[in-house]
Amino acid sequence: MVTTTGPRTRSAARHVAAATTAALCLAAFLAACDPGPAATPAITPGTAVAPRVVVLIAKDYSFIPPIVDLVPGETVILQVVNGGLIVHEAVVGPTPVQDAWEAAEASTVSTPPGPTAVVSVSPDLGGVRIVVASGERRDTTFVVPAAAASEPGGWFVGCHIPGHWAEGMVVPVRFVGPDGRPLPTLGAGTGGTLRAPAAAG
Repeated sequence: MVTTTGPRTRSAARHVAAATTAALCLAAFLAACDPGPAATPAITPGTAVAPRVVVLIAKDYSFIPPIVDLVPGETVILQVVNGGLIVHEAVVGPTPVQDAWEAAEASTVSTPPGPTAVVSVSPDLGGVRIVVASGERRDTTFVVPAAAASEPGGWFVGCHIPGHWAEGMVVPVRFVGPDGRPLPTLGAGTGGTLRAPAAAG
């Protein structure tokens, strides 16, 4: 049996298609205008017995996620995965820690290719440093200082392998309460907006 579509049916089909397209465009426009939630989802802070896993993916030359949420006083397992082609590191800590590692690792700029040069900083500025080869994952347990949110300048995750920080391989840490709402911080951003520090050089 062969069916044909008359002019009236084709016209009605065109109207339905146009209305459907318009509805989809409106939905996409409204979704694009939505600023999203003001807070991250609620977080169950990690404890010594049950640390919270925080995954950081290092690429050439960026980190995922673009903002790392931590609860002051919690215990976390930092899982750093290097999805890039070269060695990277994740240094977690406030601005003085980032500055110390940037200065220490600057001396290795002319080191030949191979294993990452051994460098160190003063123990009081150590922060957390995890060096990860390409395709590797490293886990480190870390207790977030209870007063971390009140440190001037904010906290960051940065890579100080020579040239990587200058390429923009740094993301801010946002301190949040267990409800996921950001806590007041000193100097991590302006107007409530977190930003990474200006790249060195």
